[in-house]
Amino acid sequence: MTRIRPLDREEMPEFEDLFKDAEDRGREVPNLLRVLARKPSILKALRELRRVTIAEGRVSKELKNMVAQVSSLSAGCNYCAAHNAGFAIDMGIPPEKEDQIWNYETSALFCEAERAALRLAQNAVQSPNAVTDEDFVQLKQFFDDEQIVELLSVIGVFGFYNRVNDTLATKLELHPKSVAEKHLGNQGWVVGKHE
Repeated sequence: MTRIRPLDREEMPEFEDLFKDAEDRGREVPNLLRVLARKPSILKALRELRRVTIAEGRVSKELKNMVAQVSSLSAGCNYCAAHNAGFAIDMGIPPEKEDQIWNYETSALFCEAERAALRLAQNAVQSPNAVTDEDFVQLKQFFDDEQIVELLSVIGVFGFYNRVNDTLATKLELHPKSVAEKHLGNQGWVVGKHE
């Protein structure tokens, strides 16, 4: 059960654009955003940070999405992993690739550049951090310093989301839950505390 009640639409009129966008896509406004609306300046800042971290830059949005998923899966945040699985399908990542995201090291569906980025995502969220010098040697074969900063920024943003969602036990919405059950369930994903 969610530990802080998400605000209703009427309680957050300054974020009406979130509801209109969700309606246009046939989705729900994520419960996390409805909780963060209790502190509007934080929600506004996070929306902007997410925009510049995920949507802009020289690393593809598809790879950034996969980095967000693997870092969330590795951190144990099933809420964020489910949302990113939904975004992956919406942006056109092939379902068979989504089905193998956690097997990125061995699946022929992933190239070496993707493996290096996803390894960074998996290792960076470990406690203690498990990123090695060898990880950076491999990364630098495919990405320059600016691109590595982009990848690390995605991991950092999702580190925030992971901690907040797991602490709140944020209830997962229907669409991301159904996508995660279909594509991540065979890799051990369960809704857990986000029921």
